[in-house]
Amino acid sequence: MELKSHFTFNKQQRSGILLLLLLIISLLCVYWFVDFSEEDAFDISSAEIVSAQKELDSLRLGKIENRKPKKYPFNPNFITDYKGYTLGMTNEEIDRLLQYRKEGKWINSAADFKKVTGISDSLLAELSPYFKFPDWVTNPKPRNDFKDYKSEKGFTAKTFAQKIDLNKATEVQLQQVSGIGEALSKRIISYREKIGGFSNDVQLYNVYGLEPSVVQRTLNLFTVKTPREIFTINVNKATASDIATIPGISFEMAKKIWEFRRLREKITDIQELEKIEGMTERKLQLIQLYLSVE
Repeated sequence: MELKSHFTFNKQQRSGILLLLLLIISLLCVYWFVDFSEEDAFDISSAEIVSAQKELDSLRLGKIENRKPKKYPFNPNFITDYKGYTLGMTNEEIDRLLQYRKEGKWINSAADFKKVTGISDSLLAELSPYFKFPDWVTNPKPRNDFKDYKSEKGFTAKTFAQKIDLNKATEVQLQQVSGIGEALSKRIISYREKIGGFSNDVQLYNVYGLEPSVVQRTLNLFTVKTPREIFTINVNKATASDIATIPGISFEMAKKIWEFRRLREKITDIQELEKIEGMTERKLQLIQLYLSVE
């Protein structure tokens, strides 16, 4: 029996194989010799692209700027270690300020702040627009009114050295002040014992029954020379009950402070609390003695 070879093709099959080989060769030639790469149609140097990139960079920088802690007006007399650090002050500058305040002295202007702390002119120019002093400093009474008050009340300003330590004052000494009798002098000493001693002159305003004018006359004769150390509470971790332990602060006000902090997630400056309804400047000064920002 004769077997037919698998490699025997008829004319039609041979034509098909030849056509296939030609097609393969043609495709290989096209692949090797034709450049299929396309020029990049996206020109990053065009004016439109450059403009869009600048806008994106501006938005990115704005977002970064918004993340930075915002500065709010503050009284430089109540700068803490942490607050001074965030403002860019050195440890030496902060220590000079704290020592100055321990002596019962007050800073009443940007010039005073520079003189006491020794900060640079550039840093002072950056911080001074945010300084906020009490009204009696920024808007003092007319000179004539002050003279009338002195002549009528016998008010003569005394130096720090001439004043008596408020933490050592006796009832008899306190009664030398016009407007303070036996009852009020006992109340002042009772309040002093309750809080373990005064830490700052501003605490005298918390004594029930003492009119602001009487407090001012008292502080002309007395001042805190041996301040009691206060262990501050971190406002960002304190509960309403913790804040309510501050002398002179009601639980209602403590709750407002706590809710204010919860709404903002974090307090970066105690001065922010002045936005709370019912918060007076004097209460804020008192709170700053007991609350810190960490």
